[in-house]
Amino acid sequence: MPSPTRSKRFLEIRMPVTRRQRMLSAFGIWAVFFAVWTLAAATGLVNDLLVPSPQKVFSATYDLFVARDFASDVLVSITRVLVAFAMACAVAVPLGVMMGTFASIEAIFAPFVSAWRYLPAPSFIPILLMWFGTGEAPKLALLFIGVIFFLVTLIMDHTKNVRKELIETALTLGANRYVVVLKVVFPAALPDIVVAMRQMLAMAWTYLVIAEIVASTTGIGAMMMRARRFLKTDEILAGIIVIGALGLLFDLLFAALHRGLFPYLKEKR
Repeated sequence: MPSPTRSKRFLEIRMPVTRRQRMLSAFGIWAVFFAVWTLAAATGLVNDLLVPSPQKVFSATYDLFVARDFASDVLVSITRVLVAFAMACAVAVPLGVMMGTFASIEAIFAPFVSAWRYLPAPSFIPILLMWFGTGEAPKLALLFIGVIFFLVTLIMDHTKNVRKELIETALTLGANRYVVVLKVVFPAALPDIVVAMRQMLAMAWTYLVIAEIVASTTGIGAMMMRARRFLKTDEILAGIIVIGALGLLFDLLFAALHRGLFPYLKEKR
């Protein structure tokens, strides 16, 4: 039985954990998840047609990559996400910084951006198909719409959090508005902007399947829709696992980028 002191240490408020504990916890929760899934499938608690065992899903994943050229679909999906996300960042970063710096710019764009944030991106599918046809454009547009308005708002809020003393000091030293925005405000907000981009990249991955199930013959979502027609649940789950793995991979890459670009933040903690 664990001692009260040990339990208290485990639940210490905002106390950092060791790397070993973090790794054990991460692997442990996934081990429990797959153990429960395997047990449910083996004992017949779930319908094997609807919820195949992990072994069948991993076997289907292997078959997709080795015998079905699934890697090309994965590459297409990655390209769509990255292109749409880059387009959203190209608009959201300068606009969000300007809105967070100048109240007059915020007064113009904030009501517009705020209204669009509450519109579900999938509702644009019919009109996007009418405007752009069935090529790549509607898929990229849907991913762009799903990210852009939230990203603008997050960047605006992070820019507003830049310490006022930094701006006042720069102005006192004779810096003009151009210098203040580019040399003071933007660098100070950049660490949080990268965090916002990391969060919104996850949002882009959540919209991927929606973008690809409509009039698409390539991509992970298209593969999943083909599998649905033939009740191949194992392949559908394989697609879900691949999307989750890709999302986790890009999240880790963004986290590594953040640590590499801003090592001084870790020192402050």
